[in-house]
Amino acid sequence: MDIDAAQAGGGAIAEPRVVVRRTLPTEPAVRAAASLFVAEAERQGIRPGRRMLQVGPEPASARIAEALRVDPGQDVLARRKLLLADGVPVRIATSYFRLDLFGGTPLGAPGFIRPSLQAGIEALGHRFGHAEEELLARRPTGFERETLRLDPGEWIVQIVRAAYATDGTPVHVLETICAASRHVFPISQVTGADEF
Repeated sequence: MDIDAAQAGGGAIAEPRVVVRRTLPTEPAVRAAASLFVAEAERQGIRPGRRMLQVGPEPASARIAEALRVDPGQDVLARRKLLLADGVPVRIATSYFRLDLFGGTPLGAPGFIRPSLQAGIEALGHRFGHAEEELLARRPTGFERETLRLDPGEWIVQIVRAAYATDGTPVHVLETICAASRHVFPISQVTGADEF
């Protein structure tokens, strides 16, 4: 049965079993890659896939507004993509940017930024200083459930990484929505030591 037929009939779609790793915090070598997800997946022997879902302004949620230091509901630039592992949807990743800093720049163009999003940010004069990551488990929204093809009752893990320039300006907030049953979250020490 194809996916459209299964969805039309209201039946759940049994996705092939796939589990990917999402290291916390994001390793610097992976963070500097052209694509965080592609770098992670290839290191795990998983065939990565990416599809851009939407690029354009949208109102900032309270959490994104706080990280970008704008008012909730204020328009920000959003770049949303779907990430697949061996053909299975596993994550929705959305990059958010302040329109006063990035509106009218190449970051608002459709498609993927070449050679990388990080290079695009730096080309506009911003240098990475530090980042903060937080993780939250919650029930999915309807959009998240449908896009990730989640089973009834399945939860998601939301990771928000706010990146700041060397002068403290918020330059990139990445919200990653992970299908909880398709992820493992290894924890690494920032110093490189594996001690707890």
